[in-house]
Amino acid sequence: MEAINGDGILSWYFEIPPLTRSYLTLSFLLTSLTTLDLISPFSLYFNSKLILQGQVWRLVSSFGYFGTFSLDFLFHCYFLVRYCRLLEESEFQRRRAAFVIFFLFGMGIMLCFAPFLKLNFLGSSLTFMMLYVWGRRNEHVQMQIFGVLNFTAPYLPLVMLLLSAFLGNSTTIDMLGIIAGHCFYFFEYVYPKVAEIRGWRIKKVLEPPEVLRWLCGDM
Repeated sequence: MEAINGDGILSWYFEIPPLTRSYLTLSFLLTSLTTLDLISPFSLYFNSKLILQGQVWRLVSSFGYFGTFSLDFLFHCYFLVRYCRLLEESEFQRRRAAFVIFFLFGMGIMLCFAPFLKLNFLGSSLTFMMLYVWGRRNEHVQMQIFGVLNFTAPYLPLVMLLLSAFLGNSTTIDMLGIIAGHCFYFFEYVYPKVAEIRGWRIKKVLEPPEVLRWLCGDM
């Protein structure tokens, strides 16, 4: 039975598309290392001063650490895998370089605001960005929470934001993700249509460079 369960987990893991799998692996690895006291959470959080001093890994680790193994960790991993995977398998199918741009664009916005908002870990913001973009691109999908509240997918980030506020959590980090998601949605899906209609020379702002497309195997 254990072997079967192990095989099932491995099969599920390797069925996850590569970028989503990499993000999940990073989160699990960071949580495992901190749980075993091999590294400290204090070496992972975002700190602009320490980054400028050479601790550049914080630019990534601040997005990958969701805390110790707990229900909150599992909750974040669930949303990460579900909506990151849905985006990678639909909107960014065969466009891996564009998905990398999605991450870099969102992370860039969040890192710019983090010092002013005094945010240390930004993984939740990135997750909310995924929720927002997926919801906007699947506006007719019906959803339900607690078997009572029915709504369409674009309202999912708002519902989760209100739920977080109801539980007494700060909504600042989640709002940042929604803002980043809205900015990405505009530049990726709205701006190109406006530019085409008005005959602007630059038709797409977030077009991946050729070298990134080659590295991602999109050529």
